[in-house]
Amino acid sequence: MPMVQIDGLTKRYGRHTVVDKLSFACEAGEVLGFLGPNGAGKSTTMKMLTGFVAPSAGTASIRGHDIQSDTLAAQRCIGYLPEGAPLYAEMTVRTFLDFIANIRGLDGTRRRNRMQEVIELLHLGPVLDQSIDTLSKGFKRRVGLAQAIVHDPEILILDEPTDGLDPNQKHEVRQLIRSMSAEKLIVISTHILEEVDAVCTRAIIVANGRLLVDDTPAALAEQGNADLESVFRNLTQASNVETSEAAV
Repeated sequence: MPMVQIDGLTKRYGRHTVVDKLSFACEAGEVLGFLGPNGAGKSTTMKMLTGFVAPSAGTASIRGHDIQSDTLAAQRCIGYLPEGAPLYAEMTVRTFLDFIANIRGLDGTRRRNRMQEVIELLHLGPVLDQSIDTLSKGFKRRVGLAQAIVHDPEILILDEPTDGLDPNQKHEVRQLIRSMSAEKLIVISTHILEEVDAVCTRAIIVANGRLLVDDTPAALAEQGNADLESVFRNLTQASNVETSEAAV
């Protein structure tokens, strides 16, 4: 059984279709780059996959648990970094991570060990006792990543994980993703093609809510006899033209 299975997933707001009959499955050991231009439906798909937005049609399951009918069981398998990483701004970093560990059911030695591990992995020691609202955007993003991995989930769903980070911080986060990828499924929603080249083993490109292509980054570049950026641009621009013509 796939770790994640999506069948005909659709989201409409009135007459506007944001996500249009998406279907794909993925397994442990994959780092899936979920690519598309701004407004392609990436974040909406991530929100449906994690149970924060209800689909208009179709299904999504996590380790066999339907995200709508068995939401809590599905969410226990997931670590989720949403777009913008909303945090409790008045909390200190230490208090916030302790709060998340408590929600995730960690206690005793395991709780202490995991807290220490994620603090070291994401270099949060210097800001542990600062309130989150005083942190830079980069540090806020790192706190968001820490809360996503504190319970050591089997599936990580990361929406723009390096947004706001400087080049050194991006490198560190990408190394972290690579180090976790052997035993986990990691889904990265992004419009940054550099991210896909750096860490992803598979790439799905969407535009106007529809799946355009599903392949490895290397195979995509080979098919177009070009770099990934050119392939992405050609595919998404062609999709926009087709959509405009269909609307006429």
